Amino acid sequence: MSSKDLETLRLQVDEINLKILQLLNDRGKVVQEINKLREVQGVKRFDPVRERKMLDMISENNHGPFETSTLQHIFKQVFQMSLELQEDDNRKALLVSRKKKPEDTIVEINGEKIGDGQVHFIMGPCAVESYEQVRSVGQALQKQGLKLMRGGAFKPRTSPYDFQGLGVEGLKILRQVGDECGLAIVSEILNPKDIEMALDYVDVIQIGARNMQNFDLLRAAGDVKKPILLKRGLSATIEEFIYAAEYIIAQGNGEIILCERGIRTYERATRNTLDISAVPILKQETHLPVVVDVTHSTGRRDLLLPTAKAAIAIGADAVMAEVHPDPAVALSDSAQQMNIPQFHSFMDELKAFKNINVQTRKV
Repeated sequence: MSSKDLETLRLQVDEINLKILQLLNDRGKVVQEINKLREVQGVKRFDPVRERKMLDMISENNHGPFETSTLQHIFKQVFQMSLELQEDDNRKALLVSRKKKPEDTIVEINGEKIGDGQVHFIMGPCAVESYEQVRSVGQALQKQGLKLMRGGAFKPRTSPYDFQGLGVEGLKILRQVGDECGLAIVSEILNPKDIEMALDYVDVIQIGARNMQNFDLLRAAGDVKKPILLKRGLSATIEEFIYAAEYIIAQGNGEIILCERGIRTYERATRNTLDISAVPILKQETHLPVVVDVTHSTGRRDLLLPTAKAAIAIGADAVMAEVHPDPAVALSDSAQQMNIPQFHSFMDELKAFKNINVQTRKV
């Protein structure tokens, strides 16, 4: 065979490839029309009986040279492509997505605009233990010029015998110290029925990792006009995390702050594994501000500063960490909380790092 004959045959293959391409796209358009009719009729998008009939038709009409099993495999791939095309048609842009709202959401709390391109800080004790304890921390935060204090009044613990928090009394303490020190209060609520009660005490309702898929709680949080700090679940994918936020915004509350707090992996060197790459992914996929909780992600006091720097460097809108006047006697998570001198050192170094990082971003 001459090189000219070979080139002629290759040109024929190219023409056939283009015809196949056109036919596949024509098939896709027909599939989209079928999907529209199925939506009107309420018919399921996947029909295994119909797929079997098409595969049988291919078998009955195949005259070679390809094996029937080979062609059926190829057509099953085409069927899968069509199914995915139907899914794309059905999938509406989520309310939390960049497709729905390209500009950043900014959540304003006590003069702090979370999501404004600056780095903010949310600090406070793991659990509220007493007025004196919270006041000591509140005064330290005030001295650093911070405006947001976290503190747990309701504590979901792994063991039912561990300290579970002071409940409403803890919220009252937080509110009192917040008013005295000019601090907005961030605290976790566990039960949907407690949401309304919490509005009198907290400025931001936190939904913790263990409740990320408590859908009744998410809906209840979406029904109120109060910022929500939503923590990623212990083993939740980023997609599951985003859908949890969608439950809230779908109810009408768009003031949502996402919090990456580490996920559970096989690694035991830290309490959890900080998924630092989740920050830019969440900021690309959603318009919501993203916080990194360095305390719960590491569980180690000695790792708080480097992970906080990593969070700031990668674009987090805020850093969250825990502070206690005397961590050694804390009723929960003593190993991961800073004492007040350590907190001041932590903040001084982070402020300097933040300023350098912000200037670098602008350049």
